[in-house]
Amino acid sequence: MSWTHLVFLSLLATLLILTLSPGVWSASVTDGREGKAAEPKGSARRVFMPEAAAANFFKKRSRRSGKHEAEVLAEQRVRLSADERRREYYDEQRDEFENYVEEERDEQDERTREKTEQWREFHYDGLYPRYPRGW
Repeated sequence: MSWTHLVFLSLLATLLILTLSPGVWSASVTDGREGKAAEPKGSARRVFMPEAAAANFFKKRSRRSGKHEAEVLAEQRVRLSADERRREYYDEQRDEFENYVEEERDEQDERTREKTEQWREFHYDGLYPRYPRGW
């Protein structure tokens, strides 16, 4: 048997299975002029919508119409969560900077204290009582 015979037989078997299978039904599109179309059953009812509803689907939300309340609330929640994340970020940055400034100030005070003590020890002439170390 040649490969063309194998392809032909496999296509014929597939066609036979599809035509005799009860789960498969036609997906042809009707024009709507022939009369009332059959009511879809099962999952087709959830997937496809009536023709009148399909025509108004994009007209529901024009540019001038207001947003639905759920949509407004969802946008507000997104905005509030973004504001909260931004606020936390800037609080963290401010805290880190304040800690850095405090450490730098403490180090500078310590260096100044050491230099002052050294200056006092170097310039002490013995006539006056020495300054206490805490000054």
